Amino acid sequence: MKEALNDKLDKHLFNYELESVNGKNILITGGTTGIGRATAILLAAQGANVLIFGRHEPELQDAIHDIQETGGSVTGLTADVSNPEDIQHVFEEVDSQFGKLDILINNAALGYHSVMKGEYNDWKYIVETNLLGYMAMAHESIKRMKTQRQGHIVNVGSMSAEVYETNSSVYVATKSGIQGFSISLRKEVNKFGIKVSLIEPGLVGTDMQDETPAEQRKMERDLEMLKAEDIAASILYTLTQPKRCDVIMVQIRPHAQEI
Repeated sequence: MKEALNDKLDKHLFNYELESVNGKNILITGGTTGIGRATAILLAAQGANVLIFGRHEPELQDAIHDIQETGGSVTGLTADVSNPEDIQHVFEEVDSQFGKLDILINNAALGYHSVMKGEYNDWKYIVETNLLGYMAMAHESIKRMKTQRQGHIVNVGSMSAEVYETNSSVYVATKSGIQGFSISLRKEVNKFGIKVSLIEPGLVGTDMQDETPAEQRKMERDLEMLKAEDIAASILYTLTQPKRCDVIMVQIRPHAQEI
């Protein structure tokens, strides 16, 4: 009887209808470094057609090389998500390369500290990158996804929207905005068959952090810091759930991060 029950469970699990990213057309902002780069490598290795962009040509070429090493399909360009003309150029490439867009991963963001530092134009650039850039990319993606009656937008936010770190008020403001934007946007577009998911990582070892690479590796070993690949894996999980499932928010912290 126990063996028969196990057989039923095995068949049920085997038949669980996960979605696949194989053959999907995916646009990743900030796809040349950190979380975006790790995500591009993982999704391309899963058979997705990936288009990435970032601000700097050397990082773009490095990312394209590493993705191609996996045998994945990737194209890329340099663009700044805070620039409306660059955004328009990105979507011209999307239309030219893909014809249709299945998935947007909004990831391009910059770190910043307190509003007590810098001046108006410094804060303006951070807000334009970290918040308005997400909005503009979503706007253009939704226009295309609506005609297909399906699509998925993944916004990479931050646990800063929950913990409100001291001396990080500008960054916290943008990530709090992403949290509210994501939750509200989902309610607006789910009637078109478009999913919206929010990923909120804790401390991740990327070039956004103040620690040196060696210090970051030690923090990872001590379970005090996540790897970019950990967030990429959570994005893949979010994208592969059945159509009936909306993963609204995923919060990921290092095991030893208490706040």
